[in-house]
Amino acid sequence: MLQKNDLTMVCCGREVTPQEIKDVQETVSLFSNLSRYELTETICEHLEWHTASGSNKFDACLKMLEKLEAKGFIQLPAKRIQIKPKTTKIVLTSSTEPEPVIKSIAGGFDNIILQIVTDKKDIRLWNEYMLRYHYLGYSQPFGYVTRYFIKGGHKILGCLLFSGAAKSMTVRDKWIGWTINQRLRNLAWVINNSRFLIFPWVSVKNLASHALGKVARRVRDDWHKKWSFQPVLMETFVDPKLYHGTCYQASNWECIGMTTGQGLVRKGETYKTTPKKIYMKPLVKDFHKILCSENLTGKVEYE
Repeated sequence: MLQKNDLTMVCCGREVTPQEIKDVQETVSLFSNLSRYELTETICEHLEWHTASGSNKFDACLKMLEKLEAKGFIQLPAKRIQIKPKTTKIVLTSSTEPEPVIKSIAGGFDNIILQIVTDKKDIRLWNEYMLRYHYLGYSQPFGYVTRYFIKGGHKILGCLLFSGAAKSMTVRDKWIGWTINQRLRNLAWVINNSRFLIFPWVSVKNLASHALGKVARRVRDDWHKKWSFQPVLMETFVDPKLYHGTCYQASNWECIGMTTGQGLVRKGETYKTTPKKIYMKPLVKDFHKILCSENLTGKVEYE
């Protein structure tokens, strides 16, 4: 069934062999009554194409199927119109109003805890704080996400968010040393500290760096409990027009350069941001070796 010189494809870092393409052709032919979604899920299972957390790598598989269709190897079912769910607007409430200035924590840093935010009520509160006090505001995160409250006793002092890493950055990718295909396969093992907020009324010296140090010691295990794999490297961006990045430097993050200020290239879309400092924080010693490996899955052993 396969034609056109029995090609081998590489899609999202994964090599797709001629035999696998033949199997895909047979599956599409046999299950022509399935929707695109059902067909893609089925082929993910057949190819054992999974994300770091073990779920089907749906987007990558669908991209491969669309490439095969464009080349004339298969014909996919017609697209179905999907209605996007309405996003709930965040309403500012008295729960996040400014409080009296806090200059010290009873019991010192021993009483600082990080609370993972999981239930809906706390997530709404976290979102509200971020919208109200972070200079970037709040935007709905997607993919792998973990929120934290920074607490001193029963008082919430700030918020942290970790999410997926930037898809591509020349400076970072050279620093890691991985190839394009290695990056496409293993990017999930890099996480981004995409939001960090200490409330304006909290003025506790070294609290920010203490919180960053604390989260670095536990984020791998927290991530594993939630997503079933352990990241090996963290990244973040600091706008030098607004911040010096002192708390990241104090907690041993390394500044490796600057972003270009050019957003990720997307078809029909262009946008610019201000150049930002790139800070990296290894979570294991041999992160270079792990991220440049060919068969990275699940929990990884490290030195």
